[in-house]
Amino acid sequence: MKKRSFKLTIAITAILCALPIMAQQKRLSPHETVSAVIDGNRVTVVYGRPYTKDPKTGENRKIWGKLVPYGKVWRTGADEATLLITQKAIVLGKTTIPAGAYTVYTLPAEDGSAKLIINKQIGQWGTEYDEKQDLARIDLKKDPLGTPVDQLTIAIEKNSSSGGTLKMMWENTQFSAPITVQP
Repeated sequence: MKKRSFKLTIAITAILCALPIMAQQKRLSPHETVSAVIDGNRVTVVYGRPYTKDPKTGENRKIWGKLVPYGKVWRTGADEATLLITQKAIVLGKTTIPAGAYTVYTLPAEDGSAKLIINKQIGQWGTEYDEKQDLARIDLKKDPLGTPVDQLTIAIEKNSSSGGTLKMMWENTQFSAPITVQP
């Protein structure tokens, strides 16, 4: 088990070291890394944080259904593909995700629902999507936000008892999925 954890740590380090190389394409948005320890397991997301305002014109953009079109896979952020890293197997929504690093995409639908896509391909620019590499598609819970969020925000929140929640907030919408750690 320690050997597997060591290998995963090496893989994660290699990925994080490669991020500046991948960023040689022009970034338009700031980037952030969020991380939480849930039931002894570190879960990390590395992503670009686009704004509601257009970076070139400064005008507000309609996000859901316009900038992020319905029925099309979206990179869940800006620039490089969003990265999800888990040191242990987790259950995200109702789907088991083995320990490792994955790319995260979102598939919003016109009815307001959305799916989180966990993809095995990593290290690519965000618009390079290969459906054959999908590990899972997870239904997301949608909630309205009381106050609009100008910049895409992803959070990993630990629950008070056990487990946690992956949240994605932008414009006037929050999508989320529960996280539990595999025993």
